[in-house]
Amino acid sequence: MPKRFRLTRRFPVAMTEDGYRRLRRFAAEAGLDEGEALSFLFEHFDSVTDAETLGHRLRQFNSELDARKR
Repeated sequence: MPKRFRLTRRFPVAMTEDGYRRLRRFAAEAGLDEGEALSFLFEHFDSVTDAETLGHRLRQFNSELDARKR
C-alpha cells in the first residue's frame, strides 16, 4: 500500500533567487509543486546527493554566505 502524502509541517524558509529558480525548474520537470519537490529531495537526500562533492560544495557555499547576505 502506498504511503499517503500528507504535508505535516509548514515553515518559513529563506532561499536565494538562484536556489528558488532551480527548485521551480526541478519541480516543473518532475511534475510536482515546490513543496512536494522539497519533500522528495529531503526524503531521498542520501541517494540524490554525491557524498564526495557535498562537503566541498557546502564549504564553498558557507565561505560565500556572508558576502551574499550584504
